[in-house]
Amino acid sequence: MSTTITDIFFDLDHTLWDFDKNSEMAFDRIFKANYPHIITADFIEKYMPINQACWKLYQHDKITHQELRYNRLKFSFDALNHQISDPDIDAIANDYIELLTDNNHLFDGAIEVLEYLKPKYKLHIITNGFAGVQEKKINNAQLSGYFATITNSELAGVKKPNSIIFDYAVNLAKASKENCVMIGDCLDADVNGALNAGLDAIFFNDKKIEAPENIKQINHLLELKKYL
Repeated sequence: MSTTITDIFFDLDHTLWDFDKNSEMAFDRIFKANYPHIITADFIEKYMPINQACWKLYQHDKITHQELRYNRLKFSFDALNHQISDPDIDAIANDYIELLTDNNHLFDGAIEVLEYLKPKYKLHIITNGFAGVQEKKINNAQLSGYFATITNSELAGVKKPNSIIFDYAVNLAKASKENCVMIGDCLDADVNGALNAGLDAIFFNDKKIEAPENIKQINHLLELKKYL
């Protein structure tokens, strides 16, 4: 990287913390205990793109936190043609949040790359996730010791890609934007959000989707060693 980087900001979900795997395990426990007729794999197939679409709306303040929690489940059950009551949806949503942080699978190479980077840079988190849940994930996955600061959207008052959350995080880190890089899995929230705010960015493209050629990208976390 051409500029001297001093501070590295990571997204958490889908970048370090394997949200899809941990999420599927949480739903599997819920369904086996309370809804054994629901096949977890069938539900997850519907849920993953719906959850992603709901989060995109949430990031841009098109839906509320409560609407996100309700809609992603309701729409998924609708897609399965499965009738479910609102009280059951609320119960599943609550159980899911409780169980989600019991599983803390990280992406391959996460700890190795953090060990590699920590002696050379100050490391930070910027996440749109809910503060209490994200704190549990970080602590339960034994990640807290790697990061100097953790910025979540509740603290900053806005969500990525809003430039204010990046300003907040950089100020909290006592860093300069020109010496910062953001690493995340979402082109909109993480990469374009950071670039528009004046930071550099690297796209964690583990699903190998099509991305603009001018954007730095990696398919595996250990590829960060090419840039850092």
